[in-house]
Amino acid sequence: MTENQTWVTEFILLGFPLSLRIQMLLSRLFSLLYVFTLLGNGAILGLIWLDSRLHTPMYFFLSHLAIIDISYASNNVPKMLTNLGLNKRKTISFVPCTMQTFLYMAFAHTECLILVMMSYDRYMAICHPLQYSVIMRWGVCTVLAVTSWACGSLLALVHVVLILRLPFCGPHEINHFFCEILSVLKLACADTWLNQVVIFAASVFILVGPLCLVLVSYSRILAAILRIQSGEGRRKAFSTCSSHLCVVGLFFGSAIVMYMAPKSCHPEEQQKVLSLFYSLFNPMLNPLIYSLRNAEVKGALKRVLWKQRSK
Repeated sequence: MTENQTWVTEFILLGFPLSLRIQMLLSRLFSLLYVFTLLGNGAILGLIWLDSRLHTPMYFFLSHLAIIDISYASNNVPKMLTNLGLNKRKTISFVPCTMQTFLYMAFAHTECLILVMMSYDRYMAICHPLQYSVIMRWGVCTVLAVTSWACGSLLALVHVVLILRLPFCGPHEINHFFCEILSVLKLACADTWLNQVVIFAASVFILVGPLCLVLVSYSRILAAILRIQSGEGRRKAFSTCSSHLCVVGLFFGSAIVMYMAPKSCHPEEQQKVLSLFYSLFNPMLNPLIYSLRNAEVKGALKRVLWKQRSK
């Protein structure tokens, strides 16, 4: 770095290049969606906590998914809402920006692994029902959940360490609404080849690998469901599995397009929309999918409401 260059201590988040009126409208809309995200996932957590019939491995992992969705949205959305509002100083310091990148990657990686654990749980419940209670005991479920969180956080830490080794000497404008890792790397004053390689390798490990495991699990689940004689049994199995497949498709689909498709296919503004999709819309849609398409969750909601009415 030459003598007349200075280190960047803060960044400017450019966000969405829209008129003030449109930004205010988006701010109100996204605020409403964010509230729905908190309420929906909070309701899922509350139902699992209050209804003993949901104290099963499937809903244990679903509670972790709800926690991730709340944390995921809360890491990205509040800063975006502040910048969409009347705040004209759309800056973020280097350390908070780095922390936002770390949390964003940690929650994303952990959600990938939790979704795999949920598919494994469904595979064991439907394909090996006699061994299910032995294999998916609470100690095993806890280890699987802790391992998912630990691996997700460790992978995110690797990304952040590689970012911290880079010099940032200007420009300091991030063309995004939060400190998304690819947008941050564009501002580095050094070669980011190693970072790009690690991101692609992590995407293969955390996206393609888990997605293949999920698809293999559900191909066997589908074959097992088709062998079920009872129509009610098939309906119940399809109900729980279709909910999970919808969530898997939304999350993995948007993430693979974002991080594994050629960058020339997706302009920066389109990447912002994709990021918005799995930063805000996915966390909001997940509780809706599990509540509308899952008979057990709807039944739990009715029981909880009936208890409150009786009191």
